[in-house]
Amino acid sequence: MTIRVTLVDDQTLVRAGLRMILDETDDIEVIGEAADGAEALDVIGRTRPDIVLMDIRMPGLDGIEATRRIHSRADAVAAPPKVIILTTFDLDEYVLAGLRAGASGFLLKDAPPADLLSAIRVVASGEAVAAPSVTRRLIAHFLGSASVRRTDDGRLAVLTARERDVLTQVTRGLSNVEIAAALFMAESTVKTHLGRVLIKLGLRDRVQAVILGYECGLVSVDDAGRQDGADPR
Repeated sequence: MTIRVTLVDDQTLVRAGLRMILDETDDIEVIGEAADGAEALDVIGRTRPDIVLMDIRMPGLDGIEATRRIHSRADAVAAPPKVIILTTFDLDEYVLAGLRAGASGFLLKDAPPADLLSAIRVVASGEAVAAPSVTRRLIAHFLGSASVRRTDDGRLAVLTARERDVLTQVTRGLSNVEIAAALFMAESTVKTHLGRVLIKLGLRDRVQAVILGYECGLVSVDDAGRQDGADPR
């Protein structure tokens, strides 16, 4: 199956570079381009892509608001496309705002082409992706913000002990392969448990699971420090 992609960036050369990378593949097709968020909404409405590669900082309607509107106007006829945000700005406010607006992925523009192609395929399959540096900053934000209430308020009570274990490892930023090794189970079993976690908690994807895990206190400061090698202070 071909993955249909729309490119949204205010720089023509950036769009041209992305198109060159994607045109080299057999399973990804660029079906539309837009130079700002408003144009993107029009192009997306006409072409119905599977994936949108969305810049954040653009004149007029920016990428975060465009992402929010893409998801808010979803209808019963067709699900909204999945959005992967591409940016040169690895900043907390952009990461959090983009993910909360509904983005399923977040990559920096200096990521290798192979990472971009992998991200498109992973998100198209129904999962979510974030650059490692983005995951670290997300952890730092949630663990360092006094405004974030980190307590299990009962939302996790519907999970089995094993599902909670899997969610904890997801929250720490581990991949399915790494979780399987850490919990001594098959990767397919990890996927099954994670799928049940998403259904039981009403979550869209892995990114939402990570955010909920932070909010429920599944990751401690020491956990975050061990994960990314950063000073947990």
